[in-house]
Amino acid sequence: MNICWNEIKKRSHSLRARLEAFSDPTLKLQPPLQEIIDWLGQKDEDLSAQLPLRGDFSMVEQAKDKHLLFMEEVKSRGPYIYSVLESAQAFLTQHPFQEIEEDASALAKDASPKSRSQSLSRLLWKQASVASELWDRLTARCLDQHRHLERTIEQLRDLGVSIKEATDALNQAESVQTTWEPIGDLFIDSLPEHIQATKLFKEEITPIKDTIKMANDLAHQLALSDVHLSIENARELEQINSRWKQIQTSVTERLRQLQDAHRDFGPESQHFLSSSVQVPWERAISPNKVPYYINHQAQTTCWDHPKMTELYQALGDLNNIKFSAYRTAMKLRRVQKALRLDLVTLPLLSQIFSSDTLQSSDRSLDILDVIRCLSSLYERLEEERGLLVNVPLCVDLALNWLLNVFDGARVGRIRALSFKAGIVCLCDCDVKGKLQSGPEGTCDQRQLGLLLQEAIQIPRQLGEVAAFGGSNVEPSVRSCFRFGNGTSYLELSQFLEWGSLEPQSLVWLPVLHRVTLAETVKHQTKCSICKQCPIKGFRYRSLKQFGVDICQSCFLTGQAGKGNKLHYPIMEYYTPTTSGEKVRDFATTLKNKFRTRHYFSRHPQRGYLPVQSVLEVEVTDTPLSSPMLPHAETHSRIEHFASRLAEMENQNCSFFTDSLSPDDSLDEDQYLLRHSSPITDRDPCSATQTIGGFNPEEEQGELEKVLAQLEHEN
Repeated sequence: MNICWNEIKKRSHSLRARLEAFSDPTLKLQPPLQEIIDWLGQKDEDLSAQLPLRGDFSMVEQAKDKHLLFMEEVKSRGPYIYSVLESAQAFLTQHPFQEIEEDASALAKDASPKSRSQSLSRLLWKQASVASELWDRLTARCLDQHRHLERTIEQLRDLGVSIKEATDALNQAESVQTTWEPIGDLFIDSLPEHIQATKLFKEEITPIKDTIKMANDLAHQLALSDVHLSIENARELEQINSRWKQIQTSVTERLRQLQDAHRDFGPESQHFLSSSVQVPWERAISPNKVPYYINHQAQTTCWDHPKMTELYQALGDLNNIKFSAYRTAMKLRRVQKALRLDLVTLPLLSQIFSSDTLQSSDRSLDILDVIRCLSSLYERLEEERGLLVNVPLCVDLALNWLLNVFDGARVGRIRALSFKAGIVCLCDCDVKGKLQSGPEGTCDQRQLGLLLQEAIQIPRQLGEVAAFGGSNVEPSVRSCFRFGNGTSYLELSQFLEWGSLEPQSLVWLPVLHRVTLAETVKHQTKCSICKQCPIKGFRYRSLKQFGVDICQSCFLTGQAGKGNKLHYPIMEYYTPTTSGEKVRDFATTLKNKFRTRHYFSRHPQRGYLPVQSVLEVEVTDTPLSSPMLPHAETHSRIEHFASRLAEMENQNCSFFTDSLSPDDSLDEDQYLLRHSSPITDRDPCSATQTIGGFNPEEEQGELEKVLAQLEHEN
C-alpha cells in the first residue's frame, strides 16, 4: 500500500513538474505574440491611411518617400517577429494538440492537467497564426503600395507630357484659325481652294486627337486606381478637351459653310432646294437636272412638288365660276400668292432681267440658270421688303410652275423670253407696266407672235386656252398690227394701245389685276341674292333693273334669287362706288328701261377686243371715274323716281321687264367681259362721247327732261 502511494506521489510530482515546465513557456510567448498582433494591426491602419493618393506629381513623390520610411520600419521589426513566431512554432512542435472545439471548462482550475495543456497549446497556436497572417498581409500590402506609387508616378509623368504636347498643338492650331478670312469676304472662285485647305488642316490636327485621348486614358486609369487628380491637373485636362472640341466644331462648321457656299453659289447650286420638301418626300434630280419628287411612304414619283399638287387640287374649287376670264384670273391669283410673286415689283424684276443670263430673250436657259435667277429674285425680295421668305420652297415652286407652263415634256430647257413672260405676268404691277415690259422699242410680227405665244401658255396650262382664241396667236398678231399704220414694225405705244382694249388673247391679264384690287374692297350694300352685307370683292350692279346689286360669289357662279332673273347690261365695281357713279348708273339704267331687245341686238358690245377683228372705237374712262354730281333737288327726284320704278318692277310690269337675258343672245362670257372692261361704260349711240368728259349742265338738263316725260306718262 505504501509502495502504491509512493508511486502515485512520484507520478504526481512528475506531472506537476511537467505542467510547470509546460506553462512557463506559454506564459512567456503569449505577451510578445499579443504585442506583435497589436503592432501589426496599427501598422496596417497606418498603411491604409496613406490612401487615396493625390493626383499631383510632387505630392505622390512625397508619398513615395514616406512609404519607403514606413517599409524600413516594418523591415526592421521583422527579425523580432520571426524569432517569436519560431519560438511559438518550436513549442507547438514539442506539445502537439488535437483539433477539437474549444471548451471553456478546459481552462478552469479543476480541469485536468492534460486538458489544460491542450487548451493552452491551442490558444498559443491561434495567436501565432494571427500574427503570422497579419505580418504576411502587411508585407504584401507594403510591396503593392510601393508598386502602386511607382506606377502612379509614371502615369502622372506621362499625363503631364501629354497635356503639354496637346497644349502646344492646340496653340498652333488656334493661331492658324486666326488667319482664316470670313466666308462672306471670299471670292466664289476661291471657294474650292479654301475647301481643300480646310480639309488639309483637318488632317493635320488629327494627331492632337490621339494625344488628348492618351491624356484622357491616363486620367481614367488613375481614377480606376483611386488616384484623384489635383485641381490643377484636372483643370488643364478639362481645358484641352474643351479647346479641342471647339477647334473641331470650328473646323467642321467652316468646312460645312464653305461647302454650302460653293453649293449655293457655285456651278452646282441645286442641293439647297432639298429642304423644300418634308418627310416622306425627297427631292431628286434627273440626268438633265430636272427635279422630281419621291414619296417614300407611297413609293411613287412625280414631276410636281407636293405643294404644287395641293395647289392644283385646290384650284378645282374655282371650276364653278361660269366665266372663263374670271375663272382663269382667280386661279392665277392663287398661283401668284403661292409663289409669293404678288410681292415682286417690276423694278425688282428689272434688276434681275439685267443680268447677262437674261439679256438675250432668245437664249435657252437650263435648269441651273433658272434656279440662279429665281434664287437671286427671292433673296433680293427678302432683303428689300424685309420679309421672311422661304427661299428654297419659293424657288422650287416657281421652277415647278415655269416647267409646267413652258416645258411640260421636262426637256430641261426654257427660253429666257418664257422665263420673263411667266414672271412678269404674275408680278405685282398694273397691266400697263406688264405690257411695257414686253416688246423693247419696236418689234415685227415674228417677235410679237413669240411673245403672245409665251403668254398664251399660261391659261393653256390651266386648261382655259379655248376661251382666249386657242393656241393660234396669228389672229392676235394681225389684230395688233392693224394699229401699226400698215408698217412692218410695231411701236411700243401702238402695242400699249392695242393692249388697253383688252384683246381676247390677253383679257385674263387685266381681269387678274382687277381681281387683285377687289380682294380687300368692301361695298356698303346688300347682295340681292344671298343678302350678304357688306359685299366683299367685286360688286355687280344691274343697269336694267333698279336696286339690284350682286356679290361676286353669286354673280360669277350664276346664282339667281327667288323670282329674279339676271338682266344685262351689268356694271362691275372693284373699288368703292362714289355718288357720281351712282347717278351715272341711274341715268344709264333709266335709258336702258326704254331700250328694247331689238336695240341691244343692233348695238352689240363686248367687254374685250376679239382677235378676229378690231373694234374701232375710242377708249373711254373706266367705270371708276367720278363725274360731277347733279343738283341736290334733281338727285332727290331721281331717288324718289327710282323707288317708284322699283315698286312697279315688283308688280311685274311688262313694260320694264322686257329686257335682254344673256341666254337670249351672246354667250355669258362676252356679256360679262364687255361690262367689266375699261370700254364697257360707253353709250353705243355716241361712241365718241366719254363719261369722264360730259357737261354737267347738259347732263342735268337731260335728266330733267327724262324725269318730266316719265312723270307725265306716269
